Amino acid sequence: MPLDVRPKVAFICPYVHDTAPGQRFRVELYQPYLAEYMDFKNFYFLDEKTNGLLYKKGYFFQKAFGVLKGFLRRAFSIFELRKFDYIFIFREATPLGPPIIEWLLAKIFRKKLIYDFDDAIWISNTTDNNSMIGKLKWHSKVAKICTWAYKNSCGNNYLKSYAEKWNKNSFRIPTVVDTVRMHNIKKIPSETSINLGWTGSHSSLVLLNEILPVLKKLHEEINFKFFVIADKNPELDLDGFEFIEWNRETEIKDLAKIDVGIMPLRNDEWCKGKCGFKAIQYMSLGVPAVVSNLGVNPIIVEHGKNGFVCDGPEDWYKNIKTLLEDKELRSSMGEDAHKRVEENYSVNSILPDFLNLFDIHVSQA
Repeated sequence: MPLDVRPKVAFICPYVHDTAPGQRFRVELYQPYLAEYMDFKNFYFLDEKTNGLLYKKGYFFQKAFGVLKGFLRRAFSIFELRKFDYIFIFREATPLGPPIIEWLLAKIFRKKLIYDFDDAIWISNTTDNNSMIGKLKWHSKVAKICTWAYKNSCGNNYLKSYAEKWNKNSFRIPTVVDTVRMHNIKKIPSETSINLGWTGSHSSLVLLNEILPVLKKLHEEINFKFFVIADKNPELDLDGFEFIEWNRETEIKDLAKIDVGIMPLRNDEWCKGKCGFKAIQYMSLGVPAVVSNLGVNPIIVEHGKNGFVCDGPEDWYKNIKTLLEDKELRSSMGEDAHKRVEENYSVNSILPDFLNLFDIHVSQA
């Protein structure tokens, strides 16, 4: 599409602005750069009150009322969405039930749907806090939306291979960080302590169980702190464990306290769909990453160059210990890690691919 023709783009997202990691780093992070190329508007499903209650126990009637309002908001938005050239849908138009909105937009109003997802969302993966809602999800709709979409935008090749079963017009768009406006702090090695760290949400805290025995063994030999930056305290039985509650204002400074970042995964289909964003965050700040050898991880992390890729407990023990004991190695790997993210997983490096989803063709900056 020529640059003098400005497409009108609607972004359909489930959560309130700046509250959900996937939505922030796959949609919202690009938006400060988009005004030059398009006219766009965001359409959210949840309101602020419901968004704040969603993953808390209880509040059933408040959640139900909030979700009902979300469905009504989506239904009424159809009339406005008809005015847009492209409809970008992050994950789904509605969190429950069949893909009626997507069907109307694609089949009745003939809109160009850009369908974006960063997890294996065709697989059920509920937590105790959303188990009731999880039963009402319509996981089979992912295949339908992939089929109807003008283009599919997938966070890694595993997700892309799934989308391609239904629609060959599918592309890998990795999750990115903004190394200019956000992840722009240079890691300064700690002088008083060695800090190992992990960041994530409550839904992925269970993955720390994969690595806890190794951390306990390591702590018997090396004195280090283990930071967990999350929205919920996992209360780990580990000497040196410190919980840092996730805070939007201090997020980057908290991550910069880490000397070595870890990303353990289970070997299952859900984890194969993970897009390696923890590793990308660590590496963007000059922090080497130690990750499970699964999915996209060994593509993001170049083993022995900017981090380590692990196949089992022995690998985890050996590789973490190597980095904890060698300050110079942490520094050199961190430098290479930052460079790798800058060149391959930053907004500036991926923006041309993102714009191409809307048939806007620009050269890489």
